[in-house]
Amino acid sequence: MATVDITGEQFASTIEGNDIVLVDFWAAWCGPCRQFAPTYEAASNKHEDVFFAKVDTEAEQQLAAEAGITSIPTLMAFREKVLVFSQPGALNGSQLEQVIDAVKALDMEEVHAHVAKQRAERA
Repeated sequence: MATVDITGEQFASTIEGNDIVLVDFWAAWCGPCRQFAPTYEAASNKHEDVFFAKVDTEAEQQLAAEAGITSIPTLMAFREKVLVFSQPGALNGSQLEQVIDAVKALDMEEVHAHVAKQRAERA
């Protein structure tokens, strides 16, 4: 599957409608973003079970602000609607593979239990 450009209007439904979603927050003027793009695209073609989204922070400034993006590129990973990874900076191919493998290997029962505990503590 190739990467898919998404907007703020599509963001929630993309996260909710897919088991694993990686989101690359980028901008055309950003050199590291342009360097990371082929690596991200190659991974999207390799991992058919992962949805690879791209958000242009210039076109989607409100979404970038809501997501707390302060540096680009920033990669976020969601699994079962839970943000499980967020890191600014371009990754090389092996680093991106490590992130993808780690996200796939997560014990989601444990993650959901941790999230529920955090919500209960805040309430």
